[in-house]
Amino acid sequence: MSQLLFRLSKLSSRNNVLIHKSVRLFSTSPYLTLGSVGEDLPGEGGGYIGDILLFDPAKEELVTVRDKTIPEELVNSKLVGASHGWTFFSDRCNHNSVRISDLFNPLASKSNTKIIPLPLLTTMIYGQTDVVWNVAMSSSSPHQDNEEEDCVVAINFLGNQLSMCRLGRDLGWTNKQIPFVCSENSNLMYSKRDQRFYLPAPGGNYLCSYDLHFDNDPMFNELVFLNLPELPQSEWELLNSCFKEDHWVESPSGQSFLVKWYSQVPSQRYKEPLLMVFREDEETEEGTRNMCYTEDIGDLCIFLSKSDPFCVVASSCPGLKPNSIYLMGRCFAVYDLTTRTAHHFKPPKDGPERVPFLPYWLPPFST
Repeated sequence: MSQLLFRLSKLSSRNNVLIHKSVRLFSTSPYLTLGSVGEDLPGEGGGYIGDILLFDPAKEELVTVRDKTIPEELVNSKLVGASHGWTFFSDRCNHNSVRISDLFNPLASKSNTKIIPLPLLTTMIYGQTDVVWNVAMSSSSPHQDNEEEDCVVAINFLGNQLSMCRLGRDLGWTNKQIPFVCSENSNLMYSKRDQRFYLPAPGGNYLCSYDLHFDNDPMFNELVFLNLPELPQSEWELLNSCFKEDHWVESPSGQSFLVKWYSQVPSQRYKEPLLMVFREDEETEEGTRNMCYTEDIGDLCIFLSKSDPFCVVASSCPGLKPNSIYLMGRCFAVYDLTTRTAHHFKPPKDGPERVPFLPYWLPPFST
């Protein structure tokens, strides 16, 4: 694997460097959810007062949001997803009962934690709603009184069920049978540019997508990979023996990337990961998308976890590493595309000894 990393580091990218002329500074860095610590003090309207724990990857330190009201509805719930900084909770007694909350937003009200109930989930034939794989939303404003734009929520379950609903308008879910079995190899995401939900198909050679009109069938785009790195056959075989995840991600300017994340099997948290990034070059009239291998995404950094993947302009959050990918899952690290090396984060001091769920990256927040 080390020889493979060395060979890839020697490759030069023929792609243009992405330039961001104007940068909006955020009030916070992206954060990783670590959990909450209760103080057994009663909160307003039930629940209790507690501390919210986050990890700041820019400073590599624990961030504690103190004296946050944790509503009673969330006390007996488990965190099952995150999108646009909002977190999704499933009731432990009834997994079909799901809510959205701004609990982990460090800039949100401490005493008035927002909760948005969703319609009860329904199970399709040959589907299941017990295990949520990941979620995605079409808007960062899921408020039911939002008249400017609809917010569509999509939940991807382990298996082949995709459930979608329009907040504040739909009384139930529209269930779709995905034409392949979804596993931990790919994550659902929403493209603001195309106004579609995307899901890489197993193998990463096709891109499945759904629009915001629930009546339409899914669309498939073939991905054609160009400018592949020149590697010996033995090293391609090594890659083929790795566990692979495919993540489709979109930059703030609308540029799309496919990130292939390889992990050695069996997975060990401090094993060096290997990532390949392909930038969308063009979409042909036949519907295929040409993807060019690149080692330079400019002033961007990509965040991958079980939440929907997102992309941030590094200079908008001081301390973030440009041309890097922040990882949470099979490893907890930041991967430098220039050097092809990973810096593994250490568990934050004074952090929880055990996180009761797989942490999620949250995008930066602004006031």
